[in-house]
Amino acid sequence: MRSIASKFNTREAEDGLYIEGYFSVFNTIYELWPGATESVATGAFANALGDDIRALIDHETRLVLGRNKAGTLELREDSHGLWGRIRINPNDVDAMNLYERVKRGDVDQCSFGFEIINEETDFREDGSIHWTIREVKLYEVSVVTFPAYEETSVSARKQQYEEI
Repeated sequence: MRSIASKFNTREAEDGLYIEGYFSVFNTIYELWPGATESVATGAFANALGDDIRALIDHETRLVLGRNKAGTLELREDSHGLWGRIRINPNDVDAMNLYERVKRGDVDQCSFGFEIINEETDFREDGSIHWTIREVKLYEVSVVTFPAYEETSVSARKQQYEEI
């Protein structure tokens, strides 16, 4: 899972309430640990958007906000990143609570759960390493309270680095 600091907005429309913003920003450098960075390349989500993807609260599978197959989650790539819009269910207390927290600015960040399909590794002369993610299988996008790299993802990268 990867997290980014990206401003989410709420929007009221005739057809409902929405939370929208970027779940991933392309070509942004994320530090995994000192000397190890990662970025997501433009087009990394292109083959994943037809999959069955859920929008969650804090990666909690019991807190589903929307789903692309149900038409309550819209995702698309543009030149900036992976943009998404979640249609909020007004009868869902958890969704409405989150909507109000985003509206107040208390929660405004996001993350996404994925599997890497294709990436490039760059061992640099200064001893650092950089991974560029070229293609992913996307499972979920989340509006999160604390955006941070999940310990398991960082550990997996560190183990991969040590093995190399």
